Amino acid sequence: MRMRAPLCSRRAGRLVFFLALAVLLLLTVLFARQLCPYDPNAQVFETLLPPSAEHLAGTDRLGRDLLSRILMGLRTSVLATLFLVAAVTAAGTAVGVLCGVLGGAADGLLMRVSDVCLAFPSLVFALGVAALLGGGLHNAVLALAVIGWPKYARIARSQVLALENADFIAAARLAGDTNGQIILRHLLPNILGPILVTAVLDIGTMMMELAGLSFLGLGAMPPTAELGSMMSDGRSMLQTYPWVVLAPGVAIFVAVAVFNLLGDALRDWLDPKNSARGESPGRTNETARETP
Repeated sequence: MRMRAPLCSRRAGRLVFFLALAVLLLLTVLFARQLCPYDPNAQVFETLLPPSAEHLAGTDRLGRDLLSRILMGLRTSVLATLFLVAAVTAAGTAVGVLCGVLGGAADGLLMRVSDVCLAFPSLVFALGVAALLGGGLHNAVLALAVIGWPKYARIARSQVLALENADFIAAARLAGDTNGQIILRHLLPNILGPILVTAVLDIGTMMMELAGLSFLGLGAMPPTAELGSMMSDGRSMLQTYPWVVLAPGVAIFVAVAVFNLLGDALRDWLDPKNSARGESPGRTNETARETP
């Protein structure tokens, strides 16, 4: 007991620290327009100026202040990613819970659809969907949503199957609770932990994939500031004007690192036993409980 208390304290401290960093990042995103030193779309400065006291990140090839563009690009990337993760988490969890509770033909069909989605490399599949839908940030988000929900459906289904024979579920059925009441009162509160951890860890992954689509010209369209498209605009000048690419790249790195570290700290705090073994929460029963 004397050793567990310091461990719990360290885990809680790590969680609070990285949560504070994530909140600071979100506040920066929400107030990005007020924090911009210049108009992010104003082409009024000398082109390709190096970082200086006047332009902390330099200027781009059109004479726009890069720091202002990065702040607005970070706003675009983070808000789009948060909306995407929230949508796929809600949709995938709903599908997984319903499949686990109801079973039958619908369960088999939806799980086979998820197998098809998971069989393709995620970014390659998203590229195909985005190419079919056409360029644009909304279509890029939709393309990533198409490939994002099966993971959450699998986790939610496996957790529901692991709980279906629990005593408290049997007691709820004997008390006359309907499937909807069992889902809302008993199942969802007990499966939200691994789903929440997966969602937080997925923010960084989705942000990089969204930036990748924009880098390839299938995401945000000019003049919208987005970190991936900003890196794409400057890739031909990497050797001569490296700050044009490195500045938005550093912004992506910082944002992804904050959310990944927050997800790790949240996983350690919610499930220290699995984190000590290096396992992802919610995956221990998935293979054993899957129906053919």
